[in-house]
Amino acid sequence: MPKKLLIIESPAKARTIRKYLGPDFKIVASVGHVKDLPVSKLGVDIEGGFKPEYVTIKGKGKILRELKAAGNSADEIYLAPDPDREGEAIAWHIAGELKKRGKDKDSKMFRVLFNELTAKAIRDAVSSPQPLDRDKFESQQARRVLDRLVGYQISPILWKKVKGGLSAGRVQSVAVKMICDREREIQAFDPQEYWSLTAHLKSTEPPPFEAKFFKYAGKKTDLKNEDQTLKIISEIEGLPFKVSEVSQKKTRKNPPPPFITSLLQQEAFRRLRFPAKKTMFVAQTLYEGVDLGNRGLVGLITYMRTDSFRLSDDAISEARGFIQKAFGKDYLPEKPNRFKSRKGAQEAHEAIRPTSAELEPKAVSPHLTEDQLALYTLIWKRFIACQMSPAILNKTQVEITAGKTGFRAAGSVVLFNGYTSLYEEANPSAPEKDQENQLPPLRKDQTLTLIKLDPAQHFTQPPPRFTEATLIKALEENGIGRPSTYVAILANISGREYVSIEKRNFRPTELGFLVTDLLVASFPGVMDTAFTAQMENNLDKIERGEAKWTDILKQFYGPFEKDLERARDQMKGEVLTGISCPKCNRPMAIKSGRNGIFLACTGYPECRSTTNFNRDEKGRIIVEGPAKGGREEGICEKCGQPMVAKNGKYGSFVACSGYPKCKNIWTPEPASTGVPCPEKDCQGFLVEKTSKKGKKFYSCNQYPKCSFATWDPPFDDICPECGTRVLSIKERKNAKQVLVCRKKGCGYKRVL
Repeated sequence: MPKKLLIIESPAKARTIRKYLGPDFKIVASVGHVKDLPVSKLGVDIEGGFKPEYVTIKGKGKILRELKAAGNSADEIYLAPDPDREGEAIAWHIAGELKKRGKDKDSKMFRVLFNELTAKAIRDAVSSPQPLDRDKFESQQARRVLDRLVGYQISPILWKKVKGGLSAGRVQSVAVKMICDREREIQAFDPQEYWSLTAHLKSTEPPPFEAKFFKYAGKKTDLKNEDQTLKIISEIEGLPFKVSEVSQKKTRKNPPPPFITSLLQQEAFRRLRFPAKKTMFVAQTLYEGVDLGNRGLVGLITYMRTDSFRLSDDAISEARGFIQKAFGKDYLPEKPNRFKSRKGAQEAHEAIRPTSAELEPKAVSPHLTEDQLALYTLIWKRFIACQMSPAILNKTQVEITAGKTGFRAAGSVVLFNGYTSLYEEANPSAPEKDQENQLPPLRKDQTLTLIKLDPAQHFTQPPPRFTEATLIKALEENGIGRPSTYVAILANISGREYVSIEKRNFRPTELGFLVTDLLVASFPGVMDTAFTAQMENNLDKIERGEAKWTDILKQFYGPFEKDLERARDQMKGEVLTGISCPKCNRPMAIKSGRNGIFLACTGYPECRSTTNFNRDEKGRIIVEGPAKGGREEGICEKCGQPMVAKNGKYGSFVACSGYPKCKNIWTPEPASTGVPCPEKDCQGFLVEKTSKKGKKFYSCNQYPKCSFATWDPPFDDICPECGTRVLSIKERKNAKQVLVCRKKGCGYKRVL
């Protein structure tokens, strides 16, 4: 009978580890968290020092009984959930339950950290276990309690003041605010006209090339309008174009660092079109182990939640050996490339890398899914490239004169491709691609032939809307969230009514603007980006043992409690617009109701004037008419009168304004949830519909070809316990929404 018990949180990870441990170990998978705060109430004793009330998660009682039974016959217990704060919390709760098991209470209990699932790493980890890390657990506990205090106390205020079912979150709401702020920047942006003038030239040798106008009479000059541009053209018409200066210099293009979590999510989004959630799911399968046939189960990458660029000496040595063998000594720098981690990085783990440089993508491709291969290839190439020599470029800049005007041409030639022979970043902010403008041999005072002058009008562009990649980058730059939280942040804001996703860009809804404005006014601290970043730093201090978690909560809760009391009394649930009521001339305000967002007179109930509205490209409110009438949606084909959008018991529809004489109506296309249909081989998406009895349900847009349907709102995720695609969102009275597995008997759930 094994006397050593190893508890892991994932069955897949357990299968990989079992391969490398001997018969002395019994391995049990606990399947994630077994304890959490209750769903139906706050679960935090504020007056009792913020003591959390942990309860057994529904469906996990059987697992705990199995763990206790296994622990009774073990002399040593090794707790091996993921090596991060979340994993430490899982280990801590399991340890607490095992101490209650009734006998053999003196069993030794250890914490084991698997940063990669290879034979050496697994055996080294179990041969040198650590004690449980109270500081790391209390850091995670502080985060959980903070999020509960904010979400469970602000959300009910929104239900009462604005609309039922709304939610607020300590980090989620700040992310939505960032999206709203960016949209307002776009709306306030005033495009400025400018012009460019390009000279298409050729020398005695090919190729022809382009030069851009950049100065006049020796001074740098910007072309602001067409008249100025045409004047320049007329002035140089017929004049010779001569080379006045040629400068060349060699430059180095250094390799990028290995992946950390945020960079992996950004690059996978840009290059592979993977949402962050998909990236982390696929990365988890690569970390936990893949069956490589004769090799058996092998963990292909190191732990994928990290903010450190650190690489082990063994990994660097193996990569350098591979580079010399596969590419030659010219591609191997004299010393290993080292990358400094960003300020505030926890440095708990290495960067994301393959567990072995020798496991080339082509060697493992027969055993990987298409998604696994794509992501593994990206990680493998980035890691190998980060240890290669820089690319060497010969950059040439040429200045050309024609009368008083000056033109400039620039180009580059690759002298040595270095790491770019293997990997090029997809980051749009990366340096220009080499040889973008190839130049012929040119010398000073050489006369060139003008092919044509090409004037072009341009306008300055507003800042772009956030994508998943750029929002993750902004969150990281502002110190909001940590590697393990980015996916949860994106999932929370994507699953709410506060933002929509258009062409992969986040765009706030009117409800998002309304709720954000109300929260900023009532909870300035919680909604402040710098405050949120400082709270993340405080959580890091708790993990390092530099601060007590209860002290951090006390510092936060004092001002927050005052904001709560003020919001309960003073929050109006509306935002003034500056538009006057057409009936009584009092201010109109934006409000939320059963049928959506509308304008209402602040003189209610004396004045019940309401109206629909829209916004122009500048964000200015455009009044569309009485709320009950709706906006025009074309002409009735039966009587020729306007068709108007309306909301009824069964949702939105379009009806003839000539009702009741004309009863023509039609229903618009059902709203898409953006969630893929979970049925195998179905390419459809789930859409929101209304039953004959007025109840919402969700079905595949490929009906009748696909008949999948569900009453619960769907959520695009995969159950970590049974692998069922698409979870269900369950509403709980006076509480947060909960994600549950659709599969009967699974029992998996988590707070959304």
